[in-house]
Amino acid sequence: MSAAENFNPFDQSFTLLLSDGTPFNVTIPDLDDFILYSVQISINYSTQLGASLIFLVVLLLLTKADKRKSIIFILNSLALAINVIRNLLQCLYFTGPFSEVYAYFSQDYSRVTGADYANQVTITVLNLLLLICAEFSLVLQVHVVCVTLRQIYKQFVTAVLVLVACFAVGFRFAFTIENAKTILSLTPPTSINWLASASNITTTVSICLFSAMFITKLGFALEQRRQLGMTRFGPMQILFIMGCQTLLIPAIFSIMQYFVPLPSMGSNILTLVCIFLPLSSLWASASTNTQSQSPPNGLAGGGAGTVGTQGTAGTGPLLLNEKSLLQHSPSLSDTATVTATSPYSPTRANAHDIDIEA
Repeated sequence: MSAAENFNPFDQSFTLLLSDGTPFNVTIPDLDDFILYSVQISINYSTQLGASLIFLVVLLLLTKADKRKSIIFILNSLALAINVIRNLLQCLYFTGPFSEVYAYFSQDYSRVTGADYANQVTITVLNLLLLICAEFSLVLQVHVVCVTLRQIYKQFVTAVLVLVACFAVGFRFAFTIENAKTILSLTPPTSINWLASASNITTTVSICLFSAMFITKLGFALEQRRQLGMTRFGPMQILFIMGCQTLLIPAIFSIMQYFVPLPSMGSNILTLVCIFLPLSSLWASASTNTQSQSPPNGLAGGGAGTVGTQGTAGTGPLLLNEKSLLQHSPSLSDTATVTATSPYSPTRANAHDIDIEA
């Protein structure tokens, strides 16, 4: 009677055999954990896949033909396309032989094909390419808003940007090589956990630093506009909002992955940045088009003065025209030239990249 009372049917185990006939036990809780992990991470990657694909289609449909040659548009589209492929390959991992129950518990991967190994190595390489697109976009856009700084300050800012970007890309490059080695050799990745963590940290720091520099310079420009009575909500305010969003949200996800027991939390950082890029551009562009169709309000009457816009093939869909500000106030010699695109771009990725979890 007492044995029956102590029996817990949910803690039962069952026996499986290795290829040489050696038995080993698997408990139901272990099986439940494996299934739960696979379901959670599949939902995560499939959600990122769907969001990236939708935004890629929206970006291609809503961007005007004359803006599709701009560097920012190319970077945005390329980042989204890479992210779609990356997350698709991540999903294929959890429907392939690597994730079969017997293969996982017995560590017998004899049925894994060369294509499956190539799939995993490709994911790690795509993570690196995605980060390179992000860092290049960040450096480019912060450099644009700092174009009116004195030459020595601009050179200093550019040097800092390049140095930080090189650190992030360097750690990711090293992690990509070591991660590919562990995949091909089927060895536990615990020895490179520190490298994965360093890559996550440097990537997050670079995104936050670039975003902080962007919104600081943009914030000064907005304050100068406010002093002129130009308080109408427009592209500059949109870029400021998206800059703050890109500063905070990736940092939150980067910290959460160490404390929240959800698989591959850090992989969302790059996806969020990829989505913020076209979202901010489209929002700012739509706002500018709306304002250009509205009758301008004069500054003398206390209304928001109009800010001229012009297309630019090199920096983004729109460029706020600094001359319209300077003609009202010659003192605004340091007003930022701002592109109507966000300063964000991709950070950490995984599949079987390593997830640093609590």
